[in-house]
Amino acid sequence: MALKLMYITNEPDVAAIADQAGVDRIFIDLEILDKEARQPNMDTVKSHHKISDIGLVKKAVSKAEILTRVNHIYECSRQEIDAVIKEKTDIIMLPYFKTVDEVKLFLEYVDRKKKTSLLLETPEAVECLDEIIGLPGIDEIHIGLNDLSLGYRKKFMFELLSDGTVEKICAKLRNTQISYGFGGIAGLEQGQLSAEYIIKEHYRLGSKCAILSRSFCNTSIVKDRSQIRNIFENGIKSIREFEKEVKSHWDYFEDNRLSVKSIVKQIVEK
Repeated sequence: MALKLMYITNEPDVAAIADQAGVDRIFIDLEILDKEARQPNMDTVKSHHKISDIGLVKKAVSKAEILTRVNHIYECSRQEIDAVIKEKTDIIMLPYFKTVDEVKLFLEYVDRKKKTSLLLETPEAVECLDEIIGLPGIDEIHIGLNDLSLGYRKKFMFELLSDGTVEKICAKLRNTQISYGFGGIAGLEQGQLSAEYIIKEHYRLGSKCAILSRSFCNTSIVKDRSQIRNIFENGIKSIREFEKEVKSHWDYFEDNRLSVKSIVKQIVEK
C-alpha cells in the first residue's frame, strides 16, 4: 500500500491540482497558539488558515480527504472542534499535547464524529504513549519531528530518525490498530537528507503517511498555476514510481538505515 501523502494548503485551486495529481489528503492548518514561541526564528510553516477554508477546499477536491489541525487543548477547544466538525472535515488532528488528559478531552470533544489523528511532538507525550494508545477512539498518530526534535534539544529534526527515537515509537504503534506516520518529505533528490532515504525508512518502520514539505512545492514562491501543476504531476509520479522500487527491494533497508545515520551525523557536525 502506498504512503498517504498530505499537502498543507488553504487555496482551493492548489488543492484541486494536488488532488488531481494523486495527493491523498489536503491539510488545513488552524494551529496558531504558542507556535511562534515554540519555533522562534525557524523557517517552518506557520499557516494562517481559517475554519471557513475547510468547506471551500472540500468543494475543490474530488478524491482527497480533508485533514484539519486544530489548536492544542485550551479554553475554547470544544467550540473550535464543533465548528470544524460542522464544516465537514474528514479528519481532526490534535497537536502539541503533553498529557493523557488532554487526549481524553480531545476524543470527548470529537465524540467519534470524525476520524482522529494525534500529532506526537512533545517528549512528555512520548513518555505517556503507552497509556495514550490504550484509549479508544484514536485512528492515527503522526510523529511531528520539528517540535519533537526541539523538545529533545536536537540540532536537526532527522536526528530522531537516526538515533532510534522514531523506531522505538513505531515499534509501540505497530502492535496496535492505530495507523501511523512521521515527518515530511520533499521531492526526490531534494532536501538535506534526500527523500529517497526517508521513504525507505517509512517502509522499513511500517509508516503509512507523510507530509509533503513546503520545499516540495512552495506556493509563496511559485505562483504560476501551470508550473505548480507540473511540479505536482511530476513529483507525485516520481514518488509513486520510487515506492514501487522500494517494495521490491526489502533487502536493502539495513544499508539504508546505516546510510541515514551516517548522513545525519555529517549534517549535524557541520
